[in-house]
Amino acid sequence: MNAAELLLGDEPLARHGERIALLSGDERVTYAELAARMKRAAGALASFGVGPGDRVLLLMCDTAEFAATWLGAVRIGAVAIALNNRLSEAEYRHVLHDSSARLVIVEDLFADARPQLTAELARDGRLALSWRERCDKSEEALAFDALPDTPAFGLYTSGTTGHPKGILHSHRGFLSLGQAFREIGIGAGDRVFTTSKLFFAYGLEHALLGTLALGATSILFADWPDTEAVIDIVARHQPAAMFSVPTVYRRLLGEPGARLAPFRSVRRFVAGGERLSSQLVEHWKQAVGGELLNLYGMSETLCACMITPPGTSDGTRTGRPLDGVEVRLDRQGVLWVKHPAQASGYANLPEQTREQFRDGWFCSRDVFVRDADGFFVHQGRSDELVKIAGQWVQPGELEAAAALEPAVVEAACVLVPDADGLDRLALFVTARGDAAEALRAAAQACELRLPRHKRPKWVRAVAELPRTATGKVQRYKLREILARELAGKD
Repeated sequence: MNAAELLLGDEPLARHGERIALLSGDERVTYAELAARMKRAAGALASFGVGPGDRVLLLMCDTAEFAATWLGAVRIGAVAIALNNRLSEAEYRHVLHDSSARLVIVEDLFADARPQLTAELARDGRLALSWRERCDKSEEALAFDALPDTPAFGLYTSGTTGHPKGILHSHRGFLSLGQAFREIGIGAGDRVFTTSKLFFAYGLEHALLGTLALGATSILFADWPDTEAVIDIVARHQPAAMFSVPTVYRRLLGEPGARLAPFRSVRRFVAGGERLSSQLVEHWKQAVGGELLNLYGMSETLCACMITPPGTSDGTRTGRPLDGVEVRLDRQGVLWVKHPAQASGYANLPEQTREQFRDGWFCSRDVFVRDADGFFVHQGRSDELVKIAGQWVQPGELEAAAALEPAVVEAACVLVPDADGLDRLALFVTARGDAAEALRAAAQACELRLPRHKRPKWVRAVAELPRTATGKVQRYKLREILARELAGKD
């Protein structure tokens, strides 16, 4: 089998060849055109000596050219790895070393931003520039006949600490693409807009691979979309579904109501990647009349694991497992997943692989409870549990309590030692309007909704929560903010 052929081979092209696969800037690329570009990109890769099993890194914007190149690598049996274009130079070097990359394709603007690294890659013979011109001149390449468990692509995840971790996915995993779309009634011919980038698992499935598997149309945006860009794209292309993260929906709600009018034509709104709240779900419904559905997945499974079906979302429910996905909770409430598209482990990390991948199951390290209706409800991370006054506390409980307040946009809780060296809780909030009102509301919410040992010692307002390139809250930076403040009072 070959995963690229599953999406753009003779059989799918017979069904969808004339349909629009990608709307990329001013380009309207049909399935047939994308398949031809993929084959030429595969030929260009082969001309560099890339073959089965070789790692190919892509530092490119989200465009049709990226899609053709990524799929071209998969077609010839290489392993496509898209790079986050906001990583530090040290992180790029780690991925280069960890992946043993054979070739790196770098768009000119990224090459200009990293001249030293680009020069080193050129000296090593591992750099490909002016890629489109190379592809236009190349012959088409044949598809590699891969085994189902042969690696097809990789993802590098970046948490709040440590180096990015490599995850390899096989050709078999492509058979599970698009299940979340089917669950919410999105299919062939529908337009989908996903704000997350293609180097994220969430973006890769819902902005490219899943839409191709269904014969749908994906709307790509080359850069990181800000609020204005999201509004303009929805107004221009009128997607049937929008996949994004809660942070983007929150920012959109800060716009005047008239600016959100284009969203009233969108049938389905999906949020993933971070915690939703009942407040956000209700505010979005009031603003545009649409329901925010919660989606849960991870890089280790590529595809979504759970979703709240239409008509069931309340902001607290994470969802129910999708067809073919098995889940179980251990004694601590930690979720274990068995997914048809699941990776087999982490690259070059045998100990962590043994800890989290066991007998076909993956340990998510996310803590859940199951409600009376069978929905799973996310409670936080098992590795975030902290002990205060001898009792366990999940920081997510404080965040959820504060987020219920209309004056609070977001909340993040961290552990900070007090003057006696004892661990205490600090809650940071961003405000919808007056910061003093947000602070008062958050403190009162914790006072009313939480037992004494779970209440924060400090509540502070910040203009914006610091985040990694992948959107995760950098809690250590919040700790540093408070540590500097407390040091200044000594």
